[in-house]
Amino acid sequence: MFEYLPNIIFVLVLFLGLFFFCRNLYRLYRNINLGKQIDVSDNKIQRFTNMAKIALGQGKLIKRPISGFLHVVVYIGFIIINIELLEIVLDGILGTHRLFSTYLGAVYGYLIGTFEFLAVSVLLAVFIFWTRRNVIKIKRFFGDNMNGWPKNDANIILYFEVVLMVLFITMNATDLKFQEMNSGNLISGYVAGFFSGFSNESLHLIERACWWAHIIGILIF
Repeated sequence: MFEYLPNIIFVLVLFLGLFFFCRNLYRLYRNINLGKQIDVSDNKIQRFTNMAKIALGQGKLIKRPISGFLHVVVYIGFIIINIELLEIVLDGILGTHRLFSTYLGAVYGYLIGTFEFLAVSVLLAVFIFWTRRNVIKIKRFFGDNMNGWPKNDANIILYFEVVLMVLFITMNATDLKFQEMNSGNLISGYVAGFFSGFSNESLHLIERACWWAHIIGILIF
């Protein structure tokens, strides 16, 4: 019974996260329906194009080249990295460890290596964002409409992204099985050197702590 306890806890955490996600979706749907009904059946192609450009492609963010490029890096990097979430979910439910490495072979290493590169790219972009907002103090970030929650909200998101990316890299760096594969540890292979004096038990504990914190953090985010 106790050997399945982590799986049971994981399923409960996952269910709780999905419950709040679905509840928020319902609230969003309910609030949208509070608006006045209008006919939106015309110009379907144009409407879909605008939706894809603004909602999916973050079109509004690329009007300014520098911030636009950084937003695209964070947006794409964060989305692609979270593809690994599927493996984490399956590992948590089935009690496996890096399930996809068994089936994908060398491709798995290329994927994780790409994820690690994107994670560092996101960290760099977030650092530049934070510096622009809090050190350089660009004028548009300090208008009356940016006081209080809007400013704090932006910083909280940046901090959250940093924590998630650091957890991802640290999780890989302290995973003995993954490091022994020596495939895909593009960044974590260097970070692993900082943990060279740790015992195997300590490394396993850190890896598990990062694994749990990473999935819980994503569910909260």
